[in-house]
Formats: sequence, C-alpha cells, structure tokens
Amino acid sequence: MTEIKLIKKAINGNKKAFEKLLVLHSDQLYRTAYLYVGNREDALDVIQETAYKALLAVGQLRDEKFFLTWLTRILIHSAYDLLKKKQKEFPIDKIIELSPSKSEKRDEALDLANAIDKLNEHYRNAVILFYYQDLPISEVAKLMDVPENTVKTYLSRGKSQLKKLLGGEGYYEQEIFSRGI
Repeated sequence: MTEIKLIKKAINGNKKAFEKLLVLHSDQLYRTAYLYVGNREDALDVIQETAYKALLAVGQLRDEKFFLTWLTRILIHSAYDLLKKKQKEFPIDKIIELSPSKSEKRDEALDLANAIDKLNEHYRNAVILFYYQDLPISEVAKLMDVPENTVKTYLSRGKSQLKKLLGGEGYYEQEIFSRGI
C-alpha cells in the first residue's frame, strides 16, 4: 500500500494505517528526536508524545503530501517541551561523560551533537532538518515558517559556527585558503 493511501486512511480515522505510518518513519523520527534531546530515553519519550499528539490531530491534516512535515513539526515542539521541562529539573551544565574506551568515531559524533546543541535555535533547526532529516530547503522553510533564502542563510551561518566550534578554522587552514585565493 502506498504511503499516500495510508495517510488518507489515517486521516479518516484508521488507527492501523496511522501505526504503519509511524513504523515507516520511525528511524527518521528517532534520529531527529535524539538530535534535539541528546539521549535515547528522552528521544523515545518525545516520539511517544509525538505519536499521541499526532493521533489526536491527524484528522485535521489538510494535505497528505505534507504528512511527514506535519509530524516532524509536532516532534520538534514535543522535544522543546521536554527540554523546557528538563531544564527546570536538571542543571544545564550537565556534561556527557565519555569513557576512554569509546571509539574515535563515537567521540566525533558526540562532539558534533554537542556543537549542534550550542547553535542558535534557528541555525540548529535548519541544520538538523536539512542534513539529518534530508529535507529539501523548501520543506525546511515550511517547517520553520520562513522564506527559503532565510533557511539558506541559517544553514550557511550554522555551518560556519559549527566549523568554529569544532576547531575547523585554525591558523593553518586560513593560511592555505588565503594563498589559494
């Protein structure tokens, strides 16, 4: 069954079709939730809250082709709600402890996740939606309620900040680029 047919059935109240859609997009939803909240348990909580809110509101979805965009928007709002709640409960300076036995690749992924978390909210949203969700700029613009050129600006500035946060703009790199130009 095609995704559009499942979406139409879900809009008409078919809970099994809605469940199939959630399973179909579960990996993408989990990755996005994890990027926002930073740990497995909270990411699963965000997905559960998203599924609940979406099930209640799926009948209000007007255009089937924007189902994933709509669902992702609910997920982002749920992630922010959880982060606000947790911010009240835990100190913001809590740092992920890394054991020395972890692989270098995992360290790099955590460094990137931490750097993304430090970005301005608009830049972080644009980077996550474009690079991790693989959404086109037009979809990111719809999700963020901004023009496409604004999304491009957010992506450019976000990448620039990530480069600085991760140490990508050092003395030697600047020297190489200045000679080549």
